[in-house]
Amino acid sequence: MKILRALVQRVSRAEVKVDGKTTGKIEEGLCVFLGVHKDDSKRDINWMAEKLVNLRIFEDDSGKMNRSLIEVGGSMLVVSQFTLYGDCSKGRRPSFVEAALPDKAKACYEDFIKNVRSRGIRTEEGLFQAFMDVYLTNSGPVTLLIESRRD
Repeated sequence: MKILRALVQRVSRAEVKVDGKTTGKIEEGLCVFLGVHKDDSKRDINWMAEKLVNLRIFEDDSGKMNRSLIEVGGSMLVVSQFTLYGDCSKGRRPSFVEAALPDKAKACYEDFIKNVRSRGIRTEEGLFQAFMDVYLTNSGPVTLLIESRRD
């Protein structure tokens, strides 16, 4: 079983807009598309926040991925993304039965943002359940799919 899922992109800048208005904008850092599973818990949220702020995917002076978000003083833009739980294995339309229902997903999304902020990371966000336009410049490109646990 796969639980809390994050599609993480190292960015030189990222911005999210709702109805043409910016709700979140960062420079160097991580753009995190967060998919909440129906079985997620505080444990998953804490694990993911800890993982992402300490993930060494920023280059050091030698050009190797050896620095974390904390070490580079970067920011995080978090965008809710239930479609990360879209199962396309059958038919032609994705099934979202593994995604958390909106009330639970929103609570987990908000808890994740609070958890990251509590670690000293400037954190911006999209608007939960809104149609969003996301603009980003992927640096590298570096894109990772991270899941909190697999059973």
